[in-house]
Amino acid sequence: MTDKTITRAQLSEAVYQEVGLSRNESADLLEAVLDEIAGALAKGDAVKISSFGSFSVRSKGQRIGRNPKTGEEVPITPRRVLVFRPSQLLKKKINDGMSAKRSGTK
Repeated sequence: MTDKTITRAQLSEAVYQEVGLSRNESADLLEAVLDEIAGALAKGDAVKISSFGSFSVRSKGQRIGRNPKTGEEVPITPRRVLVFRPSQLLKKKINDGMSAKRSGTK
């Protein structure tokens, strides 16, 4: 397993390489897509990207938690959390990639 993280700059560069837009246009396109996704999620809408997965926001109610260090009970406030569910295609791609790495092929 690698510890590599892909950044916005790398995604933008990939768009530049693949689509052929200028680097600035590629960066603007990536930002527009990410802003659209974030805006939809902030409104509470679900975002489904075919063959990739779906993002949704779930509300969690208030509950009582426990400080693991002291054992003291503390209230955990209600909040909204982001949930990602990968598509079956993405799961298969990830698992096939792991199989290829184990067998030494790519």
